[in-house]
Amino acid sequence: MKAVMDQQGDDTDGQAGVSPLVEAGREFLNYMHVERGASDNTVTAYRRAITRYLEFLSGIGIEAPDDITRESLVGFAGELSSPQGAGLSPRSVAQAFSAVRMFHRFMVTEGHAVSDQSTILASPRMPMRLPRALDRDQVEKLLDAPAGGDPRGVRDRLILDMLYATGMRISELVGVDVGDLDLPERILTCRGKGGKWRLLPFGRETQRMVINYLDEARPLLAGKRHCAGLILNARGGRLTRQGCWKIIKGHAAAVGMEEKVTPHVLRHTFATHMLEGGADLLVVQELLGHSSISTTQIYTEVTGKHLREVYRNAHPRA
Repeated sequence: MKAVMDQQGDDTDGQAGVSPLVEAGREFLNYMHVERGASDNTVTAYRRAITRYLEFLSGIGIEAPDDITRESLVGFAGELSSPQGAGLSPRSVAQAFSAVRMFHRFMVTEGHAVSDQSTILASPRMPMRLPRALDRDQVEKLLDAPAGGDPRGVRDRLILDMLYATGMRISELVGVDVGDLDLPERILTCRGKGGKWRLLPFGRETQRMVINYLDEARPLLAGKRHCAGLILNARGGRLTRQGCWKIIKGHAAAVGMEEKVTPHVLRHTFATHMLEGGADLLVVQELLGHSSISTTQIYTEVTGKHLREVYRNAHPRA
């Protein structure tokens, strides 16, 4: 099933032995990639969800879209949530439900199915998860982890500093070009989710690191290659998101913080420290590139906890 779903619909239309549901699934994923322009990460997540869904349906003898019943959807929902089945977290279940609902709407729109049975799938209520943030001593310890004497060390220090100084996502940082930097104004133009651009300020220390990297380290990493990317790998090409995360994880492990550092931890730390320092929530929303203020408001819970701790420690009658 997975091998069939991984094939492009245009190459295998009419392939013998492929069920109508698998054909519809392939068309849906092609639609998401080509027509909707979904990111590679989104398409990968949807492929995983739809493959799991079609495998479940095949296991109970359903091969055609109009044979899907509400009962089979209830069974799939139970399979995802059951510890004996997939045992997915509420967040992963919600993502799978979203993919299945969109798949059903697609099948009705494209004439694969007469009706949409997926309306019974209600996403599970997800508990609010407070983002983990490093304290200031931990930040300094992590930022100082790379040795700065060689090109890779200079690059790695810049990676860590940039993520903390701007709140960028790793995927955004590796997408930055040298031309996106305005060094005199200390402004970075960043392309975020949905192709939206935003301006990110950074401080004098980060400015100094960027200049040092551009003058001393990047030319040695680039060699004879001509790459527009700011952050380069050892072969002179643009560093990938996975490669960047591997670098961060390695330095975190070197200073005994592997369990504390996740791909987003410096982004969370940036937001938390900004709000603790008195930044306006709307400004932090803009800097993070959140489309909804409700996404940013989760950080107010973190800073509220910080304020209570400060109050208890500082007020005589606390």
